[in-house]
Amino acid sequence: MSNEKHSNYSVNEDSQYEIDTLTNDRLLKDHSYDGIQELDNDLPPWWKWLFYLTIVFGIIYLVRLWVFEADDLVQNTEYKIEVDEANRLYQASTLSQNTELEMKVLTDANSIAAGKDIYDKSCAVCHTADGGGLVGPNFTDDYWIHGNTMEEMFQIVTNGVLEKGMTPFKDQLSPQKRLEVLSYIVTLHGTTPANPKAAEGDKLDWPY
Repeated sequence: MSNEKHSNYSVNEDSQYEIDTLTNDRLLKDHSYDGIQELDNDLPPWWKWLFYLTIVFGIIYLVRLWVFEADDLVQNTEYKIEVDEANRLYQASTLSQNTELEMKVLTDANSIAAGKDIYDKSCAVCHTADGGGLVGPNFTDDYWIHGNTMEEMFQIVTNGVLEKGMTPFKDQLSPQKRLEVLSYIVTLHGTTPANPKAAEGDKLDWPY
């Protein structure tokens, strides 16, 4: 360190600090980089306390996670809780919608026409336009895989049958629209399709 530089500092050989005689700032000895002396600035108390709190929080968090396996911290458990809650809310919403809708076959011309329009757009590709069945089952015979009551069919249209390729329509069609398309499907029973698919399921008495 040059004599010129030392002229601004009061050096205590028994201390690790130097005091700048012009500003009274406390400097660290031997901490000079490119002629710039490093200040020894203490961290503010609020910063230190915040740091201590993060350590305490971390310890509590780890104990709750690894020792007590708290439900709100274990990811798989937290995910299951949230899924269960979402399912509960959805089922409550669906039940509320369905209880307001009377499960009956609609027979008025407007409902049947609306149901046919939905059927042609969403159902005919798998069941054919005349209901004879293709990928999906035949709607015209007396054999049914999942039941033939309005309540049973409504559940199938609502939730689908994914293992058989049946898409759920709960997010695409309102309960009223589902009832309309089912009412149209009812009109296909007993008709004669061009190429009927072989019977599937159980033979059931026709309730309508």
